[in-house]
Amino acid sequence: MEVAHTDLDEILFAEARPLPLDEFRAAADRITRGDAWVVEGNFSKLADVVWHRAEVLVWLDLPLRLVVWRITIRNLRRLSGLDRSAQARRLTWERAFFGRRSLLRTAVRKYRHNRPRYARQVAETAALGVRVVRLRGGREADAWLAQQLGQR
Repeated sequence: MEVAHTDLDEILFAEARPLPLDEFRAAADRITRGDAWVVEGNFSKLADVVWHRAEVLVWLDLPLRLVVWRITIRNLRRLSGLDRSAQARRLTWERAFFGRRSLLRTAVRKYRHNRPRYARQVAETAALGVRVVRLRGGREADAWLAQQLGQR
């Protein structure tokens, strides 16, 4: 069975400026009304239209050092032209690494600030009957995904 996959970043950042929240929520609502879908991205402001409609919520609760490493590599790929996504086309060195509000600095700040809130929101989602899978590392995530693909 073919399942529609959507990366929420590609919707949010498809234009020159991020979509306004009401338009972003409407797009997520349309995507998750179908019978089978996979949504990639962590936007807790969409919990009611994405997380709560899911059969399974996969939380990649990765250690900060891995998050920093992956953001660094992703930004370098984008800046070198190896990634042609909408986000990559607008990325600058300052926006990636050096600005006061760089992606790297923002990720570290948000990790520390949001992680406890995510834990609460994930618990609320689980209380609604959504199965939650919490993966804490790359190997654990790879093993879980391989198991899921083997069951198809």
